[in-house]
Amino acid sequence: MKLVVCVKQVPDTETRIRVADGKLVETDVNWIVSPYDEFALEEALKIKEAKGGEVVLLSLGPERVTSALRNGLAMGADSAVHLKDPLFEQADTLGIAQALAAAVKALSPDLVLAGQYGVGGDNGQIPGLLAELLDWPQVTVAVKVEIQDGKAVVEREIEGAHETWETTLPAVISAQKGLNEPRYASLKGIMAAKKKMIETKDAAALGLSAESLAPKTRIVAMEMPAARSAVKMIEGDAETQSKELLRLLHEEAKVI
Repeated sequence: MKLVVCVKQVPDTETRIRVADGKLVETDVNWIVSPYDEFALEEALKIKEAKGGEVVLLSLGPERVTSALRNGLAMGADSAVHLKDPLFEQADTLGIAQALAAAVKALSPDLVLAGQYGVGGDNGQIPGLLAELLDWPQVTVAVKVEIQDGKAVVEREIEGAHETWETTLPAVISAQKGLNEPRYASLKGIMAAKKKMIETKDAAALGLSAESLAPKTRIVAMEMPAARSAVKMIEGDAETQSKELLRLLHEEAKVI
């Protein structure tokens, strides 16, 4: 069974983010694999261990993405494909999905797994766009996946409950927290990862042009949230405090 796992490199949530000239300042940013993509990778490795086959990592981004792919290879993936091209740098989510879809078609997998969204942008659009471009069924926010003969039975999380879906393969499944507990890369895995292949493909190799990748949307501006004002303590007894609170909400906050 051939499984493709889409991984995205994102800023570590503990990294102090800085914005300048409407862009993220990448200096001193610690980059990691999006945690939801780690759930997807762990599930692919578990399926491989149970059913046999191979796991191929797929990622789009600049040269630094190689470190994320090496990390996935160290965890147990068999090979990786790195989509790298200056044309991808300005692509929106649709353009990214088009590049991923072209690469997936060339790989002809039985199943594509991805995180439900990439931490950072939090768009959550890639799995759905990818399934649409491939014309494959999709199941989102999966918390349990069982592969049977030519199909997948997927338990997914909905508000206040879980529901079970059955889909034919190939399909796209996006992973939710709770699907599994990702493993750590072993020393043996880290050493083996150095010898595993990472294939690099540009837009031309995928049959994509600048026109087809032209963004339909664009980021107009990016800025840090406004600093919060200091906490104002209200003195006095309960009656005095309640009256002063109502006055502040009406005159200063202007919310009532």
